[in-house]
Amino acid sequence: MAAIQRVEDFVAPRAPTASHIGASVTPLPLPLVAAKSPGWWPRFWQGRLGLWAMAVVSIGSVLLSWQLATQYKLDAYVRFNNIPTPAQVFEKVVEVNESARFVTNIGISVRRILLGFAVATLLGVGLGVLIGRYRWVRGLTLPAMEVFRPIPAIAWVPMSIMLWPSNEVSIVFITFLGAFFPILLNTVHGVESLDPVLLRAARTLGASEPSLLRHVVLPGAMPHIFTGLAVGMGVAWVSLIAAEMISGQFGIGYFTWEAYSLISYAEIALGMITIGVLGLLCSGAIRLLAKVAMPWQAYSSNGART
Repeated sequence: MAAIQRVEDFVAPRAPTASHIGASVTPLPLPLVAAKSPGWWPRFWQGRLGLWAMAVVSIGSVLLSWQLATQYKLDAYVRFNNIPTPAQVFEKVVEVNESARFVTNIGISVRRILLGFAVATLLGVGLGVLIGRYRWVRGLTLPAMEVFRPIPAIAWVPMSIMLWPSNEVSIVFITFLGAFFPILLNTVHGVESLDPVLLRAARTLGASEPSLLRHVVLPGAMPHIFTGLAVGMGVAWVSLIAAEMISGQFGIGYFTWEAYSLISYAEIALGMITIGVLGLLCSGAIRLLAKVAMPWQAYSSNGART
């Protein structure tokens, strides 16, 4: 009977008696871990001031290397004999800003890049979503796109001059081609890599096809879309500068090529630096737009920051 009673106690425990009510349960000892806050130095490098400090060190090291190489006329296979110093380029900045010519060239290039990039974004994202979502659209359009994609944008310059009524439109078209294919392919990849469970869940909740594209497909593909926008912006600037050097009469690319024709070394360096700064500003604008359009990305990446 004692064995049977013990089994019954194990299977169906009895209600606590009076002796159990007043008993206290002693918790298991837990290891004490002292929370140690990071010092001011790690906090500085992990904050925004640390990022700015690293940016200053990065750019400053390039300027210092440039100054030393040009000051001492470094000639070790790479020759710096005719390269202007940073001070000479700064003097040229002051000189060209005395007239509106340099600012006008910058404005024309920015207008061209914005027009070409805007058209490439609309067509690239729209067509990319359709290709990634619908098999028949992919079969009808993607083979033709793959034929045109390997052709460099600069190779289109003679053809675009014959196609379009003015050099201005042809340069915008070259800029559009440079940005279009990176945006298109990244959008297609983003739509194709979307989790099918999300699509099935939306279908189960009664989402229509337009609602599915708007609320599921586009948000899910946005990280890839913005990657394509960032890559496309860089290629668009390369295509624009090359087109302006070949067939343009205005723009920062034409300004740089004209400086080379006139053997004005300081203006060549100024044109190159201006192109880099403009590209940096455009890329920063895309990153800012990505943070606004995808606020959830900031929260999901906080744990991965070091």
